Amino acid sequence: MIPANEHRPRFWVRVFVNPFFHKRGKHAIIRNRTRLDVFPYNQFNLGQQSVIEDFSTINNGVGHVNIGNHTIIGLGNVVIGPVNIGNDVMMAQNIVVSGLNHGYEDVSISPRLQKESCKQIIICDDVWIGANSTITAGVTLGKHCVIGAGSVVTKDVPPFSVAVGNPAKVIKSYNTASKQWEKVTR
Repeated sequence: MIPANEHRPRFWVRVFVNPFFHKRGKHAIIRNRTRLDVFPYNQFNLGQQSVIEDFSTINNGVGHVNIGNHTIIGLGNVVIGPVNIGNDVMMAQNIVVSGLNHGYEDVSISPRLQKESCKQIIICDDVWIGANSTITAGVTLGKHCVIGAGSVVTKDVPPFSVAVGNPAKVIKSYNTASKQWEKVTR
């Protein structure tokens, strides 16, 4: 199924097997220059009217990749499972969302040869992720949160908040009583 020294499925798997295992919603678009490294033993689902732009890479080799309805995966993004992306999510350009980590603890063995660990990433509905951001394994981005450009998200971000920086920190949250975005004081 996988050629030696490669990390993507063989041509015949992509053409003749995957279409029977993976779901693509009505009017969903995967641009021609997208790299789909999807395997039939893990899920890959793309919701209705969602778009995966050119030069992006989607890989479900180590976990399911599910993308909701009306979601945009921008130019040059990398999505490595296990990842669950909600509805109406906007991902700008050059974002890395990876639920995969390599072990490094045993110094007598190259990290390349050590066991991988995977943790589910959850991106809830209505999230906006700015360009050049990184979302690390095990993180949950709450509903309607905004991640500033260039941020590295290493911890969960609560719903209705804005997080920026490296590591990303919440700087604003939405106050439902005043119906205003307010700065978070520490």
